[in-house]
Amino acid sequence: MNNQWLAFFQGVIVVYIQGQGAERFINQLIRSRIPVWQVTRHDERTVSFSCSLTHIHKIRRAARDFEGEVRFSKGDGFPFLWKRLLKNAGFVIGALLFLFVILLLSNIVWRIDINGATPKMEHEIRKELANIGVEEGEFILKMDDPETVQKKLLSRVKGLTWIGVEMKGSTFHFRVVEKNEPEEKKQAGSRHLVAAKDAVVTKLFVEKGQAVVKRNQFVRKGQLLVSGFIGSEGNLREVGAEGEVLGETWYRTSVEMPAETHFHLLTGQQVNKHFLELGEFSLPIWGFKSHSFAHYKKEEQERSISFLGFSLPIKYNKHTYYESEQSLRSYTRQEAEKRALEAAREDLKAKLSEKAAIQGEKILQREFRNGKVKLSVHFQVLENIAVGKPITQGDRENARKKHNEHSTREPE
Repeated sequence: MNNQWLAFFQGVIVVYIQGQGAERFINQLIRSRIPVWQVTRHDERTVSFSCSLTHIHKIRRAARDFEGEVRFSKGDGFPFLWKRLLKNAGFVIGALLFLFVILLLSNIVWRIDINGATPKMEHEIRKELANIGVEEGEFILKMDDPETVQKKLLSRVKGLTWIGVEMKGSTFHFRVVEKNEPEEKKQAGSRHLVAAKDAVVTKLFVEKGQAVVKRNQFVRKGQLLVSGFIGSEGNLREVGAEGEVLGETWYRTSVEMPAETHFHLLTGQQVNKHFLELGEFSLPIWGFKSHSFAHYKKEEQERSISFLGFSLPIKYNKHTYYESEQSLRSYTRQEAEKRALEAAREDLKAKLSEKAAIQGEKILQREFRNGKVKLSVHFQVLENIAVGKPITQGDRENARKKHNEHSTREPE
């Protein structure tokens, strides 16, 4: 038969012909357009051949006129395999259920290991993991990927410098590096405190050393604020000057802000589509309805499916389409100027220390042209201007000279 695959799906049966005229019987079948193949002679009276299961009724009708014996021996092909499968349906269903349960259990989180964290930090991490849905017993395909889990933990758990997230089989592994907040080290050597920038001194808090400036005094960058020499003129000692000198400093910032802003706003409508992927082939398994959003934001979540700790070449992929609306917001000149001033303020805060505070602001120049507001803003800032400067040999010599001048000076 030319198409053996077609014969396999239709079913193949082996027929034994025994008796005188077996060859004539086969020739008669061929003349009746009943295809036969694999004709084999076993002895002088016995011949066998294969034929399609669909022609078995025609062969039986032809066998009525045959004087010998026609015996149907064995069947092969899909219909017979299906019949045997149904006969052993209980075993097959049990095997399939067993494989399904193993596959299901292989994609559930059974353990979460956290290494390198203190007990307190580990408690905080496990608490936050529960908030984002990463818990023992949860289905892996429902969770965020390790990279997203890492980003969420770094942004939500205070005290983390870095955390590594790795998924091995059904276990989440976390490697933690905590922020070390070392105690402020005492100065090992002697030093002065000098001005880091031009400012007007407003407050002084001297812990060690001797202040050489006063409140409301203008100082230049590098000017001495707190001396590291203490004691009487005849008994000077060197210390590491410590303290804060708050000064009023000045900054000038230029900012530009458009009067019209384009932005996308999510409407709350979404469509989810689920796929199983094998290489380049993608099979939709749920969410067959296509979205009709004119504007949308698309998110993809991809998961590898595991079996007994081994990653299968099959992946689960979830596509989420969020409907969005494109909007245009126009600001008046006063509103755009206000937004520009807020942007300038935030930009300056990003450059200042946490303890620094903006005391005042003044717009030096404003311009509204081509749909944009341009501002030049002067800010007054209160911040600590004191920075350490080691005491040099030249400082010591100058101190000795002053001491000698005072000691040799005659009393009036």
